[in-house]
Amino acid sequence: MATAWDGLHDSIQTGQPGFNKVFGAPVFDYIAAHAELGPIFDAGMTSMNGHETGAMLDAYDFSGIEVLADIGGGNGSLISAVLLHYPKMKGLLFDLGHVVGRTKENLKTSGLANRCNVVEGSFFETIPAGADAYLFRHIIHDWTDEQCIQILGHCRKAIPAHGKLLIVDGVVPADNAPSPSKDLDMVMLTFPGGQERTEAQFRPLLKAAGFELMSITPTTTMVSVVEGKPV
Repeated sequence: MATAWDGLHDSIQTGQPGFNKVFGAPVFDYIAAHAELGPIFDAGMTSMNGHETGAMLDAYDFSGIEVLADIGGGNGSLISAVLLHYPKMKGLLFDLGHVVGRTKENLKTSGLANRCNVVEGSFFETIPAGADAYLFRHIIHDWTDEQCIQILGHCRKAIPAHGKLLIVDGVVPADNAPSPSKDLDMVMLTFPGGQERTEAQFRPLLKAAGFELMSITPTTTMVSVVEGKPV
């Protein structure tokens, strides 16, 4: 899939994901259509992002959350780590049908199947109720503003009045200094067609979906925890 970079020039010219031009389909549709790529994709994401989990748990206090929903939670490695760290917490993982089979097996292996409900579906259509905090790690950066407002709009319908929206992504510095989040911004443009965002870009995005940005908690890695509340 590294050959998707052959589409970078087209991405720069059009603002559209170069992956589509090279492979003839959006990246997540392509993975769904090639079953052998699913486990490889899971392993790649865990390898790339796994180190962020401990840093996130060190930086952000999840205590007080009774049920945490991991939206687009993939193979369950993130929600498993949080539930193991907070033994009184329960989980809800929501992802597509071709993903959740692998998720259920991993939760069984971790001994967490009885503490985490796995729900199949698309966040472009709905997001399940039943949690008091909704976590999106490396989900929002995959999509355009319009698509993110659609996704977060479904979350706004599901979240209780006292709930928390937690977006774990890079927050791009406003200055011109080098930053890993700026490098990843090029990846997001070329592969799924999304982007990394600055604080100034997160605020109106959340507002358009019915949330107010409350805080940004940095970690020792590239990601921060962007917390919003429903308004």
